Amino acid sequence: MSIFEATMLICFGAAWPFSIYKSYTSKSVQGKSFFFLVILLIGYLAGILHKIFYNFDYVIYLYILNFCMVFTDSLLYLRNRRLSQDKTK
Repeated sequence: MSIFEATMLICFGAAWPFSIYKSYTSKSVQGKSFFFLVILLIGYLAGILHKIFYNFDYVIYLYILNFCMVFTDSLLYLRNRRLSQDKTK
């Protein structure tokens, strides 16, 4: 297990709870990019697959946790976009 890889994932992961909270409470897509969130999901999925196929260790759980948080933020983005479209009708 690489301490540097784990530190990177912890640092990246520390920001997601705040982003999820903001997405949930603001009910707005302002300042968010769904394309960016999808790119992050692909990156975390690639990290998970690398751990499964080439270098399995406990860091995989940090990849999975981060993937779940970005996925949650993505779902909130879709919800908020739908809510903003409903307001304009």
